[in-house]
Amino acid sequence: MQVRRLHPWPSSVAEAESIQDRLRGHVELTGPTGFALVAGLDVHYHGDDAVTAAVVVLDGSTLAPVEHVVAEGRVAFPYVPGLFAFRELPALIDALQRLTVTPDLLVCDGYGLAHPRGFGLACHLGVLTALPALGVGKTPFIGTHEPPGPERGAWTPIVHEGATVGRALRTQRGVKPVYVSQGHRISLDTATDQVLRLTARFRLPEPIRHADHLARHPS
Repeated sequence: MQVRRLHPWPSSVAEAESIQDRLRGHVELTGPTGFALVAGLDVHYHGDDAVTAAVVVLDGSTLAPVEHVVAEGRVAFPYVPGLFAFRELPALIDALQRLTVTPDLLVCDGYGLAHPRGFGLACHLGVLTALPALGVGKTPFIGTHEPPGPERGAWTPIVHEGATVGRALRTQRGVKPVYVSQGHRISLDTATDQVLRLTARFRLPEPIRHADHLARHPS
């Protein structure tokens, strides 16, 4: 699949923030509600600066594997809160470009609108690919929220500076919630519904679970 090159890779914090500010205006918060192919994306760090990016495409109805790819890379941007995407994007883009199919939805291990600058990894990947994208975080990042109820499907809004930027979602009874936020071309209701649909047995969506395993064990 193709990924648009909408900016050069930044060499400074100021350049990275400028890219986020410019591309944030491209984010769309509505889109389709059904997805035939769903891709999970994750990155595993090993050593000082080496990363393995994995993309796993599943059938959106059966969750059967369709295709998977990995890409090795090296981190070229420092660790800066709010700019973490620039450490992972080069390897993830390399992996996406190796796919022979184009997914209909990207499920990212990370954040979308629930980000200090309103433009997390899911937003960035969505804009670069022009695909619907959502973020699923394992821990809260920004904003405040009340604990959701104990039952599967319970959620509470994540509020940051007076705006709802995501939801704390209980995907299974008795487990910690996950933190869902829109990335691009998807509504918050649809993002929530998709995360629930993709978490039939475990806390995390199946596409992310598969991508995490592949990134850790690529061979």
